[in-house]
Amino acid sequence: MLRLQNPERVVVDIPGARLDDVNRDMPAGQGYVKQLRAGLQDGGLRMVIDLAGAATPNSFAVEPQGTFGYRLVLDLEPSARTAPASVVASPPKAFKSAASVGEGRDIIVAIDAGHGGTDPGAMGRSGTREKDVTLAIARRLKSRIDKEPGMRAILTRDSDFFVEHRLRIKRARDQKSDMFVSIHADAYRDRSIAGSSVYVLSARAASDEASRWLADRENAADLIGGVSLEDKGDVLASVLLDLSQGASMSASAEAADQVLHELYRVGNVKRATVQQAPFLVLKSPDIPSMLVETAFITNPAEEARLKDPVHQERLANAILSGVRNYFYASPPPGSRIAQLRQLRDASRIASADGAGALSSAGASP
Repeated sequence: MLRLQNPERVVVDIPGARLDDVNRDMPAGQGYVKQLRAGLQDGGLRMVIDLAGAATPNSFAVEPQGTFGYRLVLDLEPSARTAPASVVASPPKAFKSAASVGEGRDIIVAIDAGHGGTDPGAMGRSGTREKDVTLAIARRLKSRIDKEPGMRAILTRDSDFFVEHRLRIKRARDQKSDMFVSIHADAYRDRSIAGSSVYVLSARAASDEASRWLADRENAADLIGGVSLEDKGDVLASVLLDLSQGASMSASAEAADQVLHELYRVGNVKRATVQQAPFLVLKSPDIPSMLVETAFITNPAEEARLKDPVHQERLANAILSGVRNYFYASPPPGSRIAQLRQLRDASRIASADGAGALSSAGASP
């Protein structure tokens, strides 16, 4: 894979591959992708992605799932971002000036669209499938996050295929994600039940997962902080894992509470507090994680709203607002948002000092 400039484009060579019809039209470009081109090159297939601006390509392979064969997923990370002209629930004014911010890293949010492929999830009375609405909301959430200065989103699946739960976690960890948000739609036999809920990992499930990591630490990847358990003794490995997991669970609860508060503004909330559950997809010991049940797909009124693009956008905005509120309150060190917060705090101190000086001058004889 090559990144070329003037004009900006990414070239992907796939040896031994071919197109069934080299003359067929390629999918239309959107976002940072202006257009796609393909042709034969040295006994293989060459794909050229013409870009609308500078971007860094990141790729990973997806193993066969159901009727899908091997797939190559290519993420394009814009090399530079500017704030959108209009952002719903934008951060405080002092945060918007990113021109004076240094080269801090982006905060990465992994968005997990529940179910997919051979697993349709729950189904509504009119045939709405959970896997479809979760992917639609996840895509909208990614679009919103990618417009935020200092934030970037990845999807654990970007189309209709199934991804095993631990592979979803692995993809988030491979991208060094700062948060994992799994999107779902609830279901119950009583069709009158309605409302959103937010879950984090239960303490018992976290303990069980810690035991699994300690038992298999020779094959475990490094923790996100860069510390490996492989060469550590039992006591030290246990302490390191407890520290990482404890910090992650605390952050999960704080962020989930922010998201739940924002969902309350959108509509009915079934449970007024963050819930705990042993969901496998929440079991990363070093990434704050939450599972959002956006609504009850088995409730006819909520099923209709889940299919509505306007309501999907409201849900995406609510989740974004909660996640953003958490990160602006507790930004990871070295991130652009941490730098933005420092600028804001410095501005507040300067304003307070100036007001104090004016007050003192006015009191003088």
